[in-house]
Amino acid sequence: MLTMNDDLEGALKEYLKLLDEEEYFEAHEVLEEAWHPLRLKKHPLANLAKGLINGAIAFEHIKRNRKDVQKKAQTVISSYERHKHLCVEGIACYALFKDSLEKIEGLKRQNTSIFTI
Repeated sequence: MLTMNDDLEGALKEYLKLLDEEEYFEAHEVLEEAWHPLRLKKHPLANLAKGLINGAIAFEHIKRNRKDVQKKAQTVISSYERHKHLCVEGIACYALFKDSLEKIEGLKRQNTSIFTI
């Protein structure tokens, strides 16, 4: 039987792979699946996971060149910005969360016309 940490670890690995493939919506979906039980149990990592989910969606807006893309991407990334500080050594799956945050930060740097760094 998989534990919550196993599910989260697998989801974060897949999330990173999908971000590399620029499959941002799918990255959001896979992490959201692991996020639901965290949220329901009011787990301390729920907000960090939700921030990463929204981080991926910000880049999906950019990829699809949505109407008002800058406003939409900045609105969605704000959840990521509010929660990224929750990634601290000692949490479950720390290295994967850290890698995920670094990936989102790199994507932000690649999109300086959307995000003020």
